[in-house]
Amino acid sequence: MSTPVIRPGLVLFALAMGGFAIGTTEFAVMSLLPYFAPDLAIDEPTAGHVISAYALGVVVGAPVIAVLAARLSRRTLLISLMGLFSLANAASALAPDYHWMLAFRFLSGLPHGAYFGVAALVATTLVPHNRRAQAVAMVMLGLTIATIIGVPLANAIGQLVGWRWGFALVGVLGMVTVLLLVLFAPKDRPVPGASPLRELGALKQRQVWLTLGIGAIGFGGMFCVYTYLASTLLEVTQVSPAMVPLALAIFGLGLTAGNLVGAWAADRALMPAVGAILLWSAASLMLFSFAVGSFWTLAPVVFMIGCGGGLGTALQTRLMDVARDAQTLAAALNHSAFNFANALGPWLGGLAITAGHGWASTGWVGSALALGGFLIWIVALLDDRQRSLNPVPQRAAG
Repeated sequence: MSTPVIRPGLVLFALAMGGFAIGTTEFAVMSLLPYFAPDLAIDEPTAGHVISAYALGVVVGAPVIAVLAARLSRRTLLISLMGLFSLANAASALAPDYHWMLAFRFLSGLPHGAYFGVAALVATTLVPHNRRAQAVAMVMLGLTIATIIGVPLANAIGQLVGWRWGFALVGVLGMVTVLLLVLFAPKDRPVPGASPLRELGALKQRQVWLTLGIGAIGFGGMFCVYTYLASTLLEVTQVSPAMVPLALAIFGLGLTAGNLVGAWAADRALMPAVGAILLWSAASLMLFSFAVGSFWTLAPVVFMIGCGGGLGTALQTRLMDVARDAQTLAAALNHSAFNFANALGPWLGGLAITAGHGWASTGWVGSALALGGFLIWIVALLDDRQRSLNPVPQRAAG
């Protein structure tokens, strides 16, 4: 029998479509917050808990699924994850009250991290070693394009016919991804020697924890601002609701640019690229607090904040270098870290708002989080250099 021909372009497209579906639901729920909050009889800071529930699902689901599914083929795992994702988002569209919505958003988040982690590993098998970050960026391109097209579309649908249809749209996108994966994902076998115990070996690596810490704290700033961006535009900048999708698309353009440029830089100088992105984010988020008075001053700052999203691809590639044999768990944990940030940023931003510091205060909170990530980056860099100067001797095989 002849070996099936693998078409890298179609494989990457299928993987990216999953990213598009996930990106649409992850970011659209933030932009729909002003619309579903009154319908569920809650205030907007409380509605932020719905976002945190999704993020918590990612934090929990990524490591648990990666460990328990260690012996599955990557193709089977990807198809199963997107099937669960599609059903959970369809259920979110039907949520009768706030508590059911929390439960369904938690379930929707469970497949997120494991999907992106496994998809990134599959993508890197299709390209030379020196283009790994750019291959990961192609998968993440689906997510970034979602912020340009999917999120504004879901927001517009939410305004026109109701927020529930935004979640229904994501359910359909998830099923389209399942179909594409069935058609194009390479048929593979489980990784030889893979086991839950071997995957857990990633947790022994200090550099894995430091890399995850950079994302968990440093990425929180972007989510802190983005979660309340629609409310800030309506309450402070006082734009018409029709301008909100435009602002979200501008953010998406920045996210896409940052993803592509960040991946290019990461393939050339990985750790310096991570540090530069964190400092860029800290400066951009600080500017946000001064720019909210006018849409025309806010728009370029929103673009700049979006560019900070390139951190995700760079850290995903870094984990491939430090995780050794536990690639699946480490790759999935990257998205646990980012969704810890997705929970932390909105929570801290909500505290600042309810304390009376105003919607613009999310910029200051976000900048502090980005700088916190930069401090962890410094620790990781120093630790890496110390280890290279004093390598741990390898035990001889017995």
